[in-house]
Amino acid sequence: MRPWQVCFLCLLAAANLGAQPRSVPIQAIRAELERHFQSLESLYQDLHRHPELSGHEVKTAAKIADQMKQAGFVVTSGLGGTGVVGVLRNGPGPTLLLRTELDALPLQEKTGLPYASQEPGVMHACGHDLHMTCLTGAATLLNKMKDRWRGTLVLVAQPAEETVGGARAMIADGLFTRFPKPDFALALHDTGNLPSGQVAWTEGYAFANVDSVDITIFGKGGHGARPNSTVDPIVIAARTVLALQTLVSREKDPMEPGVITVGSIHAGTKHNIIPDEAKLQLTVRSYAPAVRKQLLDGVVRIAKAEAVAARAPKEPAIAFSEGQDALYNDPTFIRRLAAALGKGLGAENVVTARPEMGAEDFGEIGKAAGIPSAMLRLGAVEPGRYAAAQASGEVLPSPHSPLFAPDRERSIRTGVEALVLASLEVLAVP
Repeated sequence: MRPWQVCFLCLLAAANLGAQPRSVPIQAIRAELERHFQSLESLYQDLHRHPELSGHEVKTAAKIADQMKQAGFVVTSGLGGTGVVGVLRNGPGPTLLLRTELDALPLQEKTGLPYASQEPGVMHACGHDLHMTCLTGAATLLNKMKDRWRGTLVLVAQPAEETVGGARAMIADGLFTRFPKPDFALALHDTGNLPSGQVAWTEGYAFANVDSVDITIFGKGGHGARPNSTVDPIVIAARTVLALQTLVSREKDPMEPGVITVGSIHAGTKHNIIPDEAKLQLTVRSYAPAVRKQLLDGVVRIAKAEAVAARAPKEPAIAFSEGQDALYNDPTFIRRLAAALGKGLGAENVVTARPEMGAEDFGEIGKAAGIPSAMLRLGAVEPGRYAAAQASGEVLPSPHSPLFAPDRERSIRTGVEALVLASLEVLAVP
């Protein structure tokens, strides 16, 4: 081999050595997390004790703003109502947005926890208190580990997720014009379908399109003993409920997900009185935009047709509300994050999850900014209890249950670690 060839191979080897990815600093993350864990646990319990409903998260927002400031972020409050944005610049590089929610649910807590909600009829039953704590912990650790990353972190504490309006409100109020526009967006959401210590990912559609529909069916009231002199809206409503199910079972492609649920039906005041009207409330869910349109158009068609068939005096009134587009996890981005998490947390603790038909407005951020976005799922069930439930078939409390109580310590630790590992993957020093 000639001398120049030897030199060339040495240079190539050096270049390849320099291109090797940095080792995943999980031990450094855990050591730093241990120093802050007690304060994070206290924050979680405080947030859980004092939940606030959508659009009223004043005290919660102030607490999170204070936590962001302590972590070294430049903080702006009051975006889109009670929303909070924190920015930490650390030299040239990508911009990553991390999002959490602020709001709780109108539920009376039944967990019996010593730190249970002290607000009557209000509970953090969806884990937003856990998400806030994990984001706060990740922010603190990433500020302490600035030598390991370059770029800009944008923290978003969003109001009104439960009413699917908070993300749009923050975007309309200048989220992408008043603050650094992100290159990537990431969020974390707990689940009762996984043991704590595990993180799950879903490629593509992860949460559904959701639409609420209110239908008022008009009839002609009268005496229950003389139905022939009336047009009974309750009978029309009953036929409508049954006919709506054929949209899913007989009109929609069976390979495409879709759900129509009639969640409430109200009509009448007494046994022997046929009322003038009946009211239905529906939720309609899908993934594909074409299926969404097919189902919503079908709801209108069937409601009108059943009214005509029953000689109703006029068409039903149909109103759509609370529309939310499906959440789509960018395939390339979510696979990249899953690989990084597997290295840090262990491949056995990073699993795939099925899409869900629930609603989640985090997707609005990636869609509005035109960037890759992804939501990870955080296991929240104590592992022993999870294993026992799997063996027995027991259905455990899940988010939106008054009995839902995440496995606090393990869930917080894993959530913080996952957010830090994911952030370092995006913002790693070359």
